[in-house]
Amino acid sequence: MARTPAMAAGGIVLRQAKTPLVAVVRLRKRNEWVLPKGKLDDGETPRAAAEREVLEETGHAVSVHEFLGTLVYEARGGSKVVHYWRMEAGNAPVRELMRDVRAVDWLPLGDAVARLSRGYERAFLENVGPIALSAAAYAATARRARAKPAAEKPRARRSTATPPPAATEPPSQPELPVAQDDRAVVMIDAVEAEANGDAMQCDAAPPFALEVEPLAAAEPAQTPARKSLIQKMRDWLLQLA
Repeated sequence: MARTPAMAAGGIVLRQAKTPLVAVVRLRKRNEWVLPKGKLDDGETPRAAAEREVLEETGHAVSVHEFLGTLVYEARGGSKVVHYWRMEAGNAPVRELMRDVRAVDWLPLGDAVARLSRGYERAFLENVGPIALSAAAYAATARRARAKPAAEKPRARRSTATPPPAATEPPSQPELPVAQDDRAVVMIDAVEAEANGDAMQCDAAPPFALEVEPLAAAEPAQTPARKSLIQKMRDWLLQLA
């Protein structure tokens, strides 16, 4: 019966420099140079294990970025599956190296490939290393672009046109003199009425009404038989003046 492969995770860990540097660690047990990695703890995700193992083996806190690939190989205890992520490390370590690691070295990609003791790791880093460097360069360019202050927007030219006058309330209509007796309600509209001298009768309430005295008494004798209601009102107002 085939044994279940051992699951591990690690990182292609880069540190920013004029030439980006790749981390390789020297194991104490067999004095080998390898990529930083380690087995998953119970219930741990590969990504979380990769970040933890890299911190323990390099002493550097890292930010984890793109998944780069999986390396499968045969070890003494059986098959081993290792997932790798691109990581970026700070310039200074934040903790001591774990007991199993003798040293950590930061090398340019070509030197890091040559330093590795195991052929399958050399082949893996030789293939995914350029991808990791390209992704890191692109991310650095994007960060610099975001860090640049936004170009100052040109100020809008102040208009020399005279602003429109502020809106004002319409003047209130002067109150018209109203007779105190024999008042009638007259609807003001553009309809011409018969000049009968009586107040107009309207069953519906008018939209606008004005209280005035009957028009018949104020109408001069020479007024034509047919006169508009508006003209009657105008004549009445002139008489009051």
